[in-house]
Amino acid sequence: MKGVDLIISTYNSPAPIDQILSFIRKGSLLPTSIHIADDGSSADNQLIMKDYLKHCSVPSFYHWHEDEGFRKAKILNTAISECQSDYIVFLDGDCLPHKHFVQDHLSVAQEGFFVQGRRCFIQEGQVQRLLDKKTTILRLMLSGRVSGLLKSIRLPAPYIKHNKTMYGLLGCNLGVWRDSLIKINGFDEDYEGWGREDSDLCARLYNTGISRKMVYGRALVYHLNHPENDRGSLVRNDKLLKEVLSSGKTRCANGITKG
Repeated sequence: MKGVDLIISTYNSPAPIDQILSFIRKGSLLPTSIHIADDGSSADNQLIMKDYLKHCSVPSFYHWHEDEGFRKAKILNTAISECQSDYIVFLDGDCLPHKHFVQDHLSVAQEGFFVQGRRCFIQEGQVQRLLDKKTTILRLMLSGRVSGLLKSIRLPAPYIKHNKTMYGLLGCNLGVWRDSLIKINGFDEDYEGWGREDSDLCARLYNTGISRKMVYGRALVYHLNHPENDRGSLVRNDKLLKEVLSSGKTRCANGITKG
């Protein structure tokens, strides 16, 4: 395998990015490159995150576009188009990775599959304390302030389910072969507003014959709970996803390339 690139999506939330990059730098395996995919953060927040990237010990790139609403699919495609490695791991900017996160993803990567890692949840009231380094993930786990606790523990060996179901599809902890992403033309940018762009991507991967490895006990992330995003676009996006599921479509027209 020719390396693994890490894409981290974000929007106007630089503090978790600082922690994520710190965790990655101290990890057991560094990615080949890091790409920040910024869905329209303000100028001040852009400067903060660009400064964080200066301290990375691997090639790091910052991708940004104007804030015209939730257009995560579009900025992720921009980042994908700049990746050079054979394998790409996606991480949301509200999720802190375990120190073995990159190593674990690489260890379970397999041709013919994409990898879906799991997440546990840090209580919203504890997030700022964690970002301010007034507590640690371990302390929060021991004090019962992490939900989905079984998904927070790295096991001696991964427990893996192979399937092609729509249950549990998440873009916040996802590993995909770059060639597979190019084949389906990346994320469908018709998905604007929160919701289902990740499910659409995975559904089209399924339609090409690829299956999922759902991994427990490895490739862990700790989600920093926050108020829900506006879900006003969910009905429209659900309709788009339903069309993909019924048609068996693999390639989207409005993706990395257009048409």
